[in-house]
Amino acid sequence: MLRLQRSKFSLAHGTIYLNCAYMSPLLKSVEKAGINGMLRKQNPFDVSVADFFTDTETLRSEYASLIGVKDPKRIVVIPSVSYGMATVAKNVRISAGENIVVAGEQFPSNYYPWQKLCEERAGRVKVVTAPEVPARGQVWNELILDAIDTKTKVVALGHVHWADGTRFQLEQIRQRTREVGALLVIDGTQSVGALPFDVSTIQPDALICGGYKWLMGPYSIGLAYYSEYFDNGSPLEENWINRQDSENFAGLVNYRSQYQPGALRYEVGEHSNFILIPMMLAAVRQVAQWQPENIQRYCHQISAKAIEWLLREGFRVEEPQFRGQHLFGIRAQRHHDLEKIRQRLIKAKISVSVRGDAIRVSPHVYNTEQEMMQLAAALIH
Repeated sequence: MLRLQRSKFSLAHGTIYLNCAYMSPLLKSVEKAGINGMLRKQNPFDVSVADFFTDTETLRSEYASLIGVKDPKRIVVIPSVSYGMATVAKNVRISAGENIVVAGEQFPSNYYPWQKLCEERAGRVKVVTAPEVPARGQVWNELILDAIDTKTKVVALGHVHWADGTRFQLEQIRQRTREVGALLVIDGTQSVGALPFDVSTIQPDALICGGYKWLMGPYSIGLAYYSEYFDNGSPLEENWINRQDSENFAGLVNYRSQYQPGALRYEVGEHSNFILIPMMLAAVRQVAQWQPENIQRYCHQISAKAIEWLLREGFRVEEPQFRGQHLFGIRAQRHHDLEKIRQRLIKAKISVSVRGDAIRVSPHVYNTEQEMMQLAAALIH
């Protein structure tokens, strides 16, 4: 059973950070890896050619194991979700009258690429809005399934919705996309690392993740999985390191038309970042040690009583089977004064986010049941 892990962080005393969906705090081990990376640049005499590849290859393997990918060369380093999604969009063929299905109020990095693609090709972004009904999560999933038709080329979703943690039933959606020949593209930024994701089970065509939230890494680095569908596609950039035999520095002027194998053609230039890669590697290793299923269980244990209290007081929270335990939205009723709630949260030094009409709460293993009860008290009183 996973226990409180606050000692692994340097969180300020007297504050309650329930906002990992905004940005994860830095693990002490990740901080140390970054400092060591910076110190290496003091004396680059000791940076070898092999160092441009070794840590990145290890990171691929560790991350592939975390998400159930057999071939680590399906994993590439990216600077952001928008970069990863732009890579997918560049390799999608869509014609006039065809559509791309997205969830309502989806994060912009998983909307703008599809909007632009449809504008250029006379396609249509089909937005499935969340219903205002009691069984909201269940009905929303049903509406998404209904929206996928024979003209659908891509379904682009998160595993959970970034604003309120609503969980999408990806296995059912994957089955439906196969029936119509559509791609399934997942933004895992708000789930991978805290919610189990098995590529071998869900079989998405692409899984794009920013590293600075639930993967517990630094900013400006992410990880992407691309399936065999993209093996012969076009990368966003033509850099030296994504070409075949780039390990041979003496032969770099012997220009090659062939790319590195698997999905490595899509890797960002300068991906051998001697600061960010070691930090991301330390973070992924820690997440793998905790295990996402244990993180879910821990977050449920510390949140259950607070959520029960909030429900009794008239707040609304999605049913457990249709939301993440690590990320969920609390919705106030009309008689609740949101401005007073906001002031009480500030006074109590509780960090959460407001996204749309939801108070977004995102605990992690550095939080306690007492902190969740303090949150509930601030919302209620």
